[in-house]
Amino acid sequence: MRFPVAVAIALCFALPATAHEADLSLDTATQLLSAANIVSAPKVVDCTLSEGAETSCIQFAVKPEPANHAAGPWCPSNISDGADQGGIWLKDGAVLEADGAFFTILADLYDDDEWQLSDPATGAINVTSSAEACAAAARPDVDPAYNNYCVQCLTDYVDPDLVITYTIPLVPVAASRTSPINFGGAGVATNGIKLDGPAPVDAILDAYTIAPFDDCGGHVNLHVGYHFHAVRNCLEVSDLALDALVVGIAMDGYLITENALGLYDLDACNGHIGESYHYHTGADGSNQILGCLTAQTGCAVEGEGGVFDATQTSRPPRP
Repeated sequence: MRFPVAVAIALCFALPATAHEADLSLDTATQLLSAANIVSAPKVVDCTLSEGAETSCIQFAVKPEPANHAAGPWCPSNISDGADQGGIWLKDGAVLEADGAFFTILADLYDDDEWQLSDPATGAINVTSSAEACAAAARPDVDPAYNNYCVQCLTDYVDPDLVITYTIPLVPVAASRTSPINFGGAGVATNGIKLDGPAPVDAILDAYTIAPFDDCGGHVNLHVGYHFHAVRNCLEVSDLALDALVVGIAMDGYLITENALGLYDLDACNGHIGESYHYHTGADGSNQILGCLTAQTGCAVEGEGGVFDATQTSRPPRP
């Protein structure tokens, strides 16, 4: 039996569902999320989706921290540090090692002499080292005091009581238009971690900062916890008779599988119909897990339980 699963975070727009539909059972949800840091096990609730469709959803709550792998490292402390002391950075579709040497080539890499993240005398790299520094450097309007810093937010900085509740349509529901991947994210991984939209690389670079991802493609935001901007072989996968292994559940109710490496003719959202409609993740360096979303979305909210109406939760995260 195949299970194109439905999951959703509130988004402002949605696109017509184009696929065969199948129910998501509690057993299947539990199976898919077996590696997640579950706070409240999946249950069925009544819900309203992003365009107002009233339906039934699976709901579960998770802690936004990976239970199946360690988070980090992100920023090396010295230009002499190897790749094991840093994470990765994405540029022009390529994955670059954010090791110590990487921080010596930024002026050439971006053709701008203003880049200077390390001390010429000691090789020490400027790294945010507190929750306060993280908050000041990781916000959209970067505090100028943290220009030329490697921005590193640790999981220890996140509220230990932070819980995210996902409300998931059992069956994908057609929408009037596609949804861009905005603050709601692309989906949820099999380990319960948010699969986010593209990282705001331009805003990061404008402040002469680098905010690396770890080798799994994730980093930390103080308000949503650890989350992914790339999917890089760190997830428990599931074979549900699709053409690739399942790595997560999309916000509009379809399964997300591993990168197809050009094997299939995918639509603009990275989806296609095989055994059933599903998505494939974008290439590691693309800064785009999914291109868009196909069906109406549910919602994800901070806290355990919460709003079941996605039309009431379409708002950007706090700065």
